[in-house]
Amino acid sequence: MAEEHLKIGSYTFKSRLLLGTGKFSDLDVQQQAVDASETEVLTFAIRRLNIDNPDNPNFLERLDLKKYTLLPNTAGAQTAEEAVRIARLAKASGLCDMIKVEVIGDMRTLLPDPIGTLKATEMLVKEGFTVLPYTSDDPILARHLVEAGAAAIMPGASPIGSGLGLLNPHYLSFIIEEAKVPVIVDAGVGSPADVAAAMELGADAVLLNTAVAGAKNPVLMAEAMKLAIEAGRKGFLAGRIAKKRYANASSPMDMMIE
Repeated sequence: MAEEHLKIGSYTFKSRLLLGTGKFSDLDVQQQAVDASETEVLTFAIRRLNIDNPDNPNFLERLDLKKYTLLPNTAGAQTAEEAVRIARLAKASGLCDMIKVEVIGDMRTLLPDPIGTLKATEMLVKEGFTVLPYTSDDPILARHLVEAGAAAIMPGASPIGSGLGLLNPHYLSFIIEEAKVPVIVDAGVGSPADVAAAMELGADAVLLNTAVAGAKNPVLMAEAMKLAIEAGRKGFLAGRIAKKRYANASSPMDMMIE
């Protein structure tokens, strides 16, 4: 069975696990977890990086950045204009022309602002960015983001960092069914079971951070997430059996000895 690669805009990846770099207890653990995950894409908040003084220590310093594609994000932005300004800063610093757009609409739930997210996506696409907007699980908004030129869409499974898993797999399936670009389930993932469930739904990839960084053993959890991605993807491609209301014997009854 052929296993195609993940394609986002002009980028191609073998791994379908995107990993955040925050919240690790120390940089050694972060490095080991990143290695164990075998991810090829690392995301981080531009606001956490000391761009003005690259000689200062930073949270990416233990990682061999030549091995990864960096996906800066606009975490902390609460308006479209703020997200665009952060994205421009990332691009001017030579980090990457791919940007994860986050425009937060509520600081308690960290749910995305749909209007600000769509506006920022439209503005950044026009400026030539490869835009990956973090959005809610609203299929109609996802459609508008794709129409605006998003290279991938990133619907949240549940609130950021909550670990609640897939709260609305039904709506996620609508998004996956309709999207003409990769769907990367982002936020709220708590366990390998959540990752496998998202991939089995047909998601193209999963982005997570807290589920690994906050685990008792982040390195082991990173490996578990990698395996869950592979299992869920293969399960999706293989096609699960239909659910039935009643039992269906595993052995054909017509072959039984009288």
